[in-house]
Amino acid sequence: MADVRVTYDRTVDAAYIYLTGPQARVKSARMYPCDPVDVDGMINLDFDEQGRLIGIEVLAASSKLPEYLLQSTERLDTEGA
Repeated sequence: MADVRVTYDRTVDAAYIYLTGPQARVKSARMYPCDPVDVDGMINLDFDEQGRLIGIEVLAASSKLPEYLLQSTERLDTEGA
């Protein structure tokens, strides 16, 4: 199983799931916002210039992601970092 990097900032309740290698410096070329009604929140998909999915931004992450995942993330806020 591949390791996936996930960051979380509790102060804004936002998580980011990186789908690129840990050393990759890939930039987002296009962001696709999922329909907030369909997903009951804000989830944005980031794509590179070749159209590959490189990351997922999850707002209101504490209501969208399992607690065990949030507990194991790389924390960006000062609390618990």
